[in-house]
Amino acid sequence: MAYDEDLANRIREVVGREKGLTEKRMFGGLAFLINGNMAVSASGKGGLMLRVDPAETETLVKEPAARPFEMRGREMDGWLRVDTDDVDDDAFTRWVRIGVTYAKSLPPK
Repeated sequence: MAYDEDLANRIREVVGREKGLTEKRMFGGLAFLINGNMAVSASGKGGLMLRVDPAETETLVKEPAARPFEMRGREMDGWLRVDTDDVDDDAFTRWVRIGVTYAKSLPPK
């Protein structure tokens, strides 16, 4: 499944002015990287995939739109999937900002 271009455009509206921003096709979607670190992606499976502080994963997955990201059947701390179907603009922006904030905290690649 290809990523949702409308979703990618919504992400661009939030991150478009970030320093060090690049876009790259990854994980079947379109990833937005800050200084080479993935922040958020328009997932090819729908919704957002975002990178978060691993220490916050357990707290963030308690929110209704979020669930753990799984790779090969294993949940990955520091990565989330966020269903954007029922997320309003403020919540969408918040989720994208969480990913951007964490990516900005990492050393540039």
